[in-house]
Amino acid sequence: MSTNQVLLLLPYPLHRAPSQRFRVENLLYLLDDADISYTLAPFMSEDVWKVLYKQGSILRKALGIIKSYLIRCNTVFFKAHRYSFIFIHREAAPLGPPIFEWYLKKILGKKIIYDFDDAIWIPNTSANNKIAGFVKAFWKVSYICKWSYKISAGNDYLCAFAQQSRATQIVKIPTVVDAEKRYNQLKKHQQGNIVVGWTGSHSTLKYLDELIPVIEALQEELDFTFLVIADKEPSLALKKWRFCPWNERTEIEDLLKIDVGVMPLSNDNWSEGKCGFKLIQYLSLGIPAVASPVGVNKIIIDEGINGFIAQDSNDWKNALRKLIVDFALRSSMGASGRAKMVAEYSIRSQKDAFLNLFT
Repeated sequence: MSTNQVLLLLPYPLHRAPSQRFRVENLLYLLDDADISYTLAPFMSEDVWKVLYKQGSILRKALGIIKSYLIRCNTVFFKAHRYSFIFIHREAAPLGPPIFEWYLKKILGKKIIYDFDDAIWIPNTSANNKIAGFVKAFWKVSYICKWSYKISAGNDYLCAFAQQSRATQIVKIPTVVDAEKRYNQLKKHQQGNIVVGWTGSHSTLKYLDELIPVIEALQEELDFTFLVIADKEPSLALKKWRFCPWNERTEIEDLLKIDVGVMPLSNDNWSEGKCGFKLIQYLSLGIPAVASPVGVNKIIIDEGINGFIAQDSNDWKNALRKLIVDFALRSSMGASGRAKMVAEYSIRSQKDAFLNLFT
């Protein structure tokens, strides 16, 4: 047996994907403190990530994927037998059937700990891209659940799906922040120069479509700036807005520029699987938020206490108007949000649940 007890199969290079950063990478120090040894095994390297998502020809992308699969084969078929636990975040490989997971369970008999925080069994490709949907093999999620020793899912909706596969040990672990070392500041709310803000990846920019007309109408009435923090700059028809490129090093500093956070979502099954991480980020820093009444948004937001739930455009306007004009309300709601995040959505609050996965 290797001194490395846990093999963590990750989909992305480190410090790149929010899901992986906050559900796995930021919790690694808990394993260190508990004397649990581990090895990190991202599916793709930093170089392959850049080729796939930033630049590179189709040939370079294909070669990058092939190289990543060869490395994953080497890890699973020739090294995984040394470990007592195999922790898989989302999937062992992004394309094709769950061959690696099957081998780990059926051939090696390993204890698989499966972690996911999205409704990743639901195809999120367009109807016209059926080939991509076939290659992604979304159906494999139920099989991975069935083969897993323990499952860590981000909300009740995801846990319910895992239960359909007859998995026996399912633990709800919300996505959390480090409220002591990183998300440890409280927004100082003041009058004037108000910023309503949104943060997210390029894949979630689409959710802003329904909100932009609301922001546009409110800017005719009130003086405030709309801020977008993302990895890709959108094109917005707004009178007063600005873009801030996402940067892990300045993430907290950039979020603290926001006075009121927003999280619009579509009311569908995919959104139901979301874990409300934008709200967790806002509230952890004492920033009140307004959100769509979808999934865990309704659990994270305590109406009128740390933010507002907006059913329609009128709700959005009324909620944002209240928070924009009243800095005392922003301060009190922000403090309430911070207290809830520390109690329920911080690393410390989920420490025992996470470490118990490895027993």
